[in-house]
Amino acid sequence: MPRLDNVTVLSKSFDDSTSVLGPLRAKHIVFVDPASQAVLRLLDRVADSDAAVQIAGETGTGKELVARYIHRKSGRAGPFLAVNCGAIAEQLAESELFGHEIGAFTGATSRREGWFEAAHRGTLFLDEIGDLPPAMQVKLLRVLQEGEVTRLGSRKATPVDVRIVSASNMDLKAAVAAGRFRQDLFYRLNIVAVRLPPLRERPRDIEALAHHFIQIYSQRLKRPAPHLRADALLALQRHTWPGNIRELENVIHVSLLLAPAHEIAPEHLQLPGAGTQDHPSPALGRIREAFKECFESPGSNLLREVERRLTEDAYRFCESNQVRTAELLGISRNVVRTLLKRHGLLNEDAEPFESADCATSSSAA
Repeated sequence: MPRLDNVTVLSKSFDDSTSVLGPLRAKHIVFVDPASQAVLRLLDRVADSDAAVQIAGETGTGKELVARYIHRKSGRAGPFLAVNCGAIAEQLAESELFGHEIGAFTGATSRREGWFEAAHRGTLFLDEIGDLPPAMQVKLLRVLQEGEVTRLGSRKATPVDVRIVSASNMDLKAAVAAGRFRQDLFYRLNIVAVRLPPLRERPRDIEALAHHFIQIYSQRLKRPAPHLRADALLALQRHTWPGNIRELENVIHVSLLLAPAHEIAPEHLQLPGAGTQDHPSPALGRIREAFKECFESPGSNLLREVERRLTEDAYRFCESNQVRTAELLGISRNVVRTLLKRHGLLNEDAEPFESADCATSSSAA
């Protein structure tokens, strides 16, 4: 497997299960973060069944990519077809999905099969299913129940063998509760529920995807892949990524156009707060090295010990002032107070915590 700075990159090809690093869109899934790998394991378990899959996730998280992965792993002989339900005009929705006969409506000058017939023996991906008009929800439910479609203008039903994968960036359970989406249809579509986490919840994927897109766009630009500086990677990891993977891809593409040939710096990323004023101090690099030593012999509760030391030292540096400590750490005063109590650094029945060093300094003064 390829490695990126001591991180194993897992990229699954749609053609086989070999780990490779290649073009992400429509060919490979690159999952590194434990949250992503958990999703991948779920997909592998359910892919070869006929069960309907409902993918929930924000825009840009890769829902269609996951749907394609399910189809290729399913072994179904038919095609994979994707339909954006939100982009279909309401008056044409029935014709688009189920087809029509000649003369079924004004302008129907030829017979046409719908998406369901076209996807026979394959997979039909219904994206933005929550935008489907209520009248079409009823008809879609009947098709899923009966396994057959009737073209607009026809009385003859046509059997179809279609595996349904649907997706939405809205909360379908909330839509059901609000009366905007049929409950019976929801249960038909939601046999297997897959939640695709947003990129901000998959921090280890950020580095892997950044390097991946650097390779892809460097090849397209016919230039050597530049080095992604540590401070630029930190800026990527701090960003909240409202546009998810699609936004990250665009950011990397732009950075390659703006950066010199040898490296990508924070100012090339065009991210809010990613300029020179957001550069990490050299001390953070030394802390990272210290962490590596801790990881080699972590002890029984490494996270708690690191949290205690950071809280204690920051509180001491701010002369036992909770407000200043909160500002220094970038958290609220309530969180600071919780941390102080958790680690026994604040006793409300006594004087506020003050270390021996602070007491010595005060006496000397």
